[in-house]
Amino acid sequence: GFKPLPSGATATPVLVATFCYTFLFSGALAYQERSLRFSFNFTLLQAELGKPQRNCYTLPGFDFSYGLYIRRTDGGVPEAIGHWNTVKPRTAFVQKMPRDFITMNRGALKAGYTTAREFNLYYKAKDIRHKDVEHSQFKRCPPKVPADLAYGITARPCTPFFDLLQHKYKELWMEQQRARTATQRAEKKKKDKACETRTTFLRRHPPPTKEESFWHLPRLEKVGPHLCTFPDRDARRKAFSA
Repeated sequence: GFKPLPSGATATPVLVATFCYTFLFSGALAYQERSLRFSFNFTLLQAELGKPQRNCYTLPGFDFSYGLYIRRTDGGVPEAIGHWNTVKPRTAFVQKMPRDFITMNRGALKAGYTTAREFNLYYKAKDIRHKDVEHSQFKRCPPKVPADLAYGITARPCTPFFDLLQHKYKELWMEQQRARTATQRAEKKKKDKACETRTTFLRRHPPPTKEESFWHLPRLEKVGPHLCTFPDRDARRKAFSA
C-alpha cells in the first residue's frame, strides 16, 4: 500500500504513474486467476479413448421426458367413462332428382289419359324421378377393353443413324426452305400482277387467221369435169398426190 499524502502536498507525476501501473497489473492478475479457476476450454482437451468428446452442457436426470407437454382439455379416460357425450349423426344430403316426364307420359298414355288435366293428375299420383346416374350400375361397370390391347407406353422408335450420317435432315430442311421461297415468290407475283384486259389476252392468245380463198360462182362449185386428160386413174392419183 501507499501512505496517504500530507495535507497541502501535491503528488508528483512519478507517484501517479506508479499507482496506475500497480492498480492495472493487480487487476489483470486477479482476472486471469479467476478465469483459470472457474473456466476451462474444452476445445483444447483431446478426446478420450473409446468415449465421445465432452461438452460444457449438463443433461437432466433419467426421469426427464423430452418434448412438448400438451395439457388435455377433454378430461381423458375418467371423463369418457363417467359421461355419455355422443356425437349426433349427420343426415346425408339427398339430392332431389328432376322429374322423368318421358316415363310418366308413356304411362299416362298406356292408362288411356288424353287431356292435360288427366296428365296433371297422373303426375301427382305417380311422381317418377330420374335415376342417379353417378351411382347406377352402368357407370360402376368397367369399360370394355379390346382383347388385343397392350397396356403401357409405346416403345421409342430407333434412332435413324443412316439419316444422321447422310445429313438427310439437312437436305429435307433445305428442300422445305426452297419450296417456301418458291411459294412466297409465286404469291408475290400474284399480288404484283396487273388486271388482265382483252387487249393483253388477245396479245397472248391471238385468234386464228382465216385462209384466203378465191371467189367462185356458186353454180360452178359442184360441177364435175367434162374432160379427163390423164391416160389412166393411177396417173391422175399420182398427179394429185404430188
